[in-house]
Parts: sequence; C-alpha cells; structure tokens
Amino acid sequence: MSRNHRSHYLGAEEKARIEIIPMIDIMMFLLVFFMLATLKMIQGAGIKLDLPQSSTAEALQQTIKVSIGVTKTDELYLDAKPITPDELTTRLKGLVSDSKKVDVAISGDEGTSYKNIIHVMDLVRAAGISSVALATNPTT
Repeated sequence: MSRNHRSHYLGAEEKARIEIIPMIDIMMFLLVFFMLATLKMIQGAGIKLDLPQSSTAEALQQTIKVSIGVTKTDELYLDAKPITPDELTTRLKGLVSDSKKVDVAISGDEGTSYKNIIHVMDLVRAAGISSVALATNPTT
C-alpha cells in the first residue's frame, strides 16, 4: 500500500476553507468608514448660487448666544461685564424681543452655591428664555 493512499484514509488531507465571519466584519467596517467619509465630504461641498431677489423674503431667525457668569460672592457677569439681577432680566428681555431666539450658558464658579445657580436660571426663564445650559470644563 502506498503512503498517499493511507494518509487519505486517516483524514490528513483537508480542503481549504474560507472563514466568512472575519470577512463580514471587515466589509462592515469598510462600509461604515466610507459612508462617514462621504457624509463629511458632502457637508463640505458648497455650491455657489446667485439667488433671485424677493420683496417678501424674510430673514431666518438668528440665534444669540449669551454667557452669564456667577461667582462665589453672588456677583453676576453678562458676557464678562458685571451686571445686577434687575439689569440682567431687562437685557435678556430686550434680546428676546429683538431676535426671538436666545441661548444662555450659565457658568458658575466651582464654589458657587446651588441656590445661586437656580436663582440665575429663574431670572433667565422669567425673561422668556427656555434654552439654558450649564457650562463646565471637560475632565482630563
């Protein structure tokens, strides 16, 4: 009996297999990568157009971003300028009536009491602004 004939019976010869699961993983990764890359390129591609003029056109509402600072000693700052609570309410109401869309970020000092932050939030909401955020520093 020949050696080749014996090894065939013992199962030494196996057919090559293609593992499909790792190939599917790689294909999904490539699909997601190219989809995200394509979306980024579409956002950056601007088309220059000469738009026609209209007498009844209205401007889109612009969002005004306002920053209010609160210190440990209850001092208020509107865009880095000191302000009293009454002046703050008046200024915010004026901004709301002018632009209709105001985003407020409240920056409280680390030692500021929770009560002071809530008081400033109440002032902002009393002026008719519902878009309020609390500013923080990201951790490293």
